[in-house]
Amino acid sequence: MRKHQGEVRLSQLLNVYGPGALVDLPRHSAVVSGIDFWVGDKRRIHEERLSLKVAAALGRRDAVPLLEPPIQRDREDAEPAGIPVFQFPEWFVAQVPARRRPLVHLSRLEKGKYEADDRRKVPVVPVRFVQACILGHLSDIDWYRFIHEEATECRRDLWMEERGSSGDLTDVVVGCACGRERSMARATVRGRDTLGFCSGSRPWLGRDGRERCGGKEGKPQPARLLIRSASDAYFPQILRVISIPDREQTVRQAVSALWDDFLQFVEAPGALAGERKRPKVAAALAGLKDEEVWSEIQERKGGGPGSGGRKVKEAELATLLATEQETGEDVPEGADFHARRLPLPSPRVGALAKVDRVVLVNRLREVAALVGFTRFESQAPDIDGEISLDVKTAPLAETTSWVPAVENRGEGVFLSLDAAAVKAWLARPAVKERGERLARAFQQWKERRQDRKSDFPGLPYVLLHSLSHLLLTAVALDCGYAVSSIRERIYVGEGAYGILLYTATPDAEGTLGGLVEVGRRLDTHLGRALALGRLCSNDPICAQHAPEDVQEERFLHGAACHGCLLIAETTCERRNDFLDRALVVPTVDGAGAELFGDEGETP
Repeated sequence: MRKHQGEVRLSQLLNVYGPGALVDLPRHSAVVSGIDFWVGDKRRIHEERLSLKVAAALGRRDAVPLLEPPIQRDREDAEPAGIPVFQFPEWFVAQVPARRRPLVHLSRLEKGKYEADDRRKVPVVPVRFVQACILGHLSDIDWYRFIHEEATECRRDLWMEERGSSGDLTDVVVGCACGRERSMARATVRGRDTLGFCSGSRPWLGRDGRERCGGKEGKPQPARLLIRSASDAYFPQILRVISIPDREQTVRQAVSALWDDFLQFVEAPGALAGERKRPKVAAALAGLKDEEVWSEIQERKGGGPGSGGRKVKEAELATLLATEQETGEDVPEGADFHARRLPLPSPRVGALAKVDRVVLVNRLREVAALVGFTRFESQAPDIDGEISLDVKTAPLAETTSWVPAVENRGEGVFLSLDAAAVKAWLARPAVKERGERLARAFQQWKERRQDRKSDFPGLPYVLLHSLSHLLLTAVALDCGYAVSSIRERIYVGEGAYGILLYTATPDAEGTLGGLVEVGRRLDTHLGRALALGRLCSNDPICAQHAPEDVQEERFLHGAACHGCLLIAETTCERRNDFLDRALVVPTVDGAGAELFGDEGETP
């Protein structure tokens, strides 16, 4: 294994530098290899609920192992470990002292340098333009074809010239020694005479990683210009779960242990009684009802493990809502999850008037797994925390037998809104009118993207999401954590509406106790959050933004901008989409659709 070129944190490996990601190393540009090429021991992470959800997302019947990426140990006898990368792209721009610089292929380099006309060896830099498609395929641009606007036998020297100082594509021209030249701005126009159709290349899977773009029956996708360092070059698809005490998980683990040898042959509920006579089966199913076991067997035989069970967030919400009241006992040492409900004053007044539950989460464990990635357009999990099976993602390996995962520990605070108050709010005419505007704007967004699969998350989700961002901003001023270190999780269930703000890191930073203390003074922090939402530094423009305005093309935002609701995307679970503070508090626009009125004043 070659000498390592750099180091990244495990969380960065999932979020930024996963398989298929483009990365700039000190002397090279590269694409991170697929997981089949990763070298070193990989520690198993046990989280049955996530393993089953990953299996469902990948269309697998059996639970998919979650393995921690290999880590290079600091021992002399440690085996080599690391994440290989493949050099990409294979075209370079020679750094000659002129505006028109040679555009050369890797095969023409000698020891990484280009021999100029005066016999001098000059350094080169990777060309910043490549091509890709929405299915994740990636390849070099066929420069001869692009310049000549058709397939050609010409193989004369190529060049690239930047005729302006802005770096705009209209100022970048590529040409051939035969006299043909073309502006890179033309590469942004999709069609047969520009970049052509995608070749299906997957360089992160090695030399044999090519496939037919679109599948056996699908049409090849048009190739699209991609700038290597652009933010749309890589969008990881990550599934996250909070490890919680779960009765269903206990049943699944018991069935998994017996599945291969015994339970896969059970065809009727009555046959379970016969199987329980076996000592091994009786021991594993002790304390479990036949109805629970049979339900899990049916689920596995019918659609794969976890495919028909509770959604990712449903189990978490049920656990948080069923949390016992705080009694003052110590947090058990080594606990993965420990939470207690904070008694609220009666009657609830001020900012707490529409809050019916506050839960202090002293300890939590988050497990995150990378299941694939996309380019150009992000495909985040839906509001239930699930990844749609209809979404086409680029694979991590030729055959994904495991997925990279990391586990983080931290703390948090959970609050739920009074269901009756939310129901009454939804019935108000002004709220319905606001909801119709947001829904129309969402439909326009779908039409622009030619998206037939996404659904509008609903007004309760937009309300909770907007309130969460306001609360995050207010909390970060006092809790000891930066906004980018806190994550949100929005829960919308049957008559239940909650927000979990939490930290989760591999080290001790996530367990400092700051968010638990926030929960004890939530009335103050919530009051500040509502006050922040009333006036934005960009008002009245922000408050009066029309979500359906085709000129602005901000279809997923109501009254929301960088001055009030937009925060770090590492914190937001929806990449700063579906936000509208007009649903939370009164704004200068006076729409009258807010949930919190005078009771939202700071105490």
